[in-house]
Amino acid sequence: MKILITGAAGFIGSKLMYELAQRGDFVVGVDCINDYYDVRMKYGRLQMCGFNEYDVSWHQNIVQSSKFDNCLFVRMDIADKEAMEQLFLRYHFDKVMNLAAQAGVRYSIQNPFAYLHSNLVGFLNVLECCRNHEVSHLVFASSSSVYGLNEHVPYHEDDKVDSPVSMYAASKKSNELMAHAYGKLYGFSVTGLRYFTVYGPWGRPDMSPMLFANAISKGEPIKVFIHGDMIRDFTYIDDIVNGTIRVIDSTLNAEDCPHHVLYKIYNIGCSHPVKLMDFIAEIEQALGKKAEKIYLPMQPGDVYQTNADTTRLQTELGYQPHFSLHEGIGKFVEWYQSDQNPLRD
Repeated sequence: MKILITGAAGFIGSKLMYELAQRGDFVVGVDCINDYYDVRMKYGRLQMCGFNEYDVSWHQNIVQSSKFDNCLFVRMDIADKEAMEQLFLRYHFDKVMNLAAQAGVRYSIQNPFAYLHSNLVGFLNVLECCRNHEVSHLVFASSSSVYGLNEHVPYHEDDKVDSPVSMYAASKKSNELMAHAYGKLYGFSVTGLRYFTVYGPWGRPDMSPMLFANAISKGEPIKVFIHGDMIRDFTYIDDIVNGTIRVIDSTLNAEDCPHHVLYKIYNIGCSHPVKLMDFIAEIEQALGKKAEKIYLPMQPGDVYQTNADTTRLQTELGYQPHFSLHEGIGKFVEWYQSDQNPLRD
């Protein structure tokens, strides 16, 4: 298959690009490599896929992986309509995985306009290109944040998601609505994935595993919100990518979709939520150091808990998470302390 991955320098996107190229698919990755967080992490991920930092420029230059003959990368903003159109004309993709987005719940409160550019304008470009170039299946990243103030747990795909608590969550819900409209209007398959708290090697430096590991390693205090009572469905990166590939490989049947629209939503998580204090304890154990903790109230945009009901993905596509929190944190800390970590002091 010819597969386009947007957000290919990101946490999930880079791992997915590697796995699909390794199994033999023809993969093109795109990413604008913005500086929302330290770009050394993004270039490091691309390096693992065979792309040298100094070879990556803007869309005039398509870079060949040094590890995979069937893998290319181009630095591109998905909000660039003309560049996207040219890319689709050139490669005639069978399937598209859209992971490009402005991430960050808290950042969306301070910088809401950033989310309009990538998460809405950029996603509309992806939808239009898929429509105009006969892509058979578009899979896109939604988020567990769409559940917002929903109090029904575990979260099920059919729960109401009309009470977001951040601009990021609202933009992801908007993506779901836009995708459904395109599925209905133009008859191509669209599937959204509501990811739950992904962690592991090469994770984002602004997320809790990296923040905690950095602070604990340096003997600095960590910020713990609502006394560590927050509950999160932490899901290891390998399980996330495995589930994502199952969805990419799937074929939607209108008879199995509501209103016969070729559109589906799946939760993709671990389904074993843990308290934040237990998560911190695992990192402390793996590092062999205790954390100094500063207890703070809940932050704007946060929710008390996330908890994925993954029955639909398990039943329909055989998804099954394999990594326990203990095993996943062990692998994360091993990577964090290694020379592979580009942010290691």
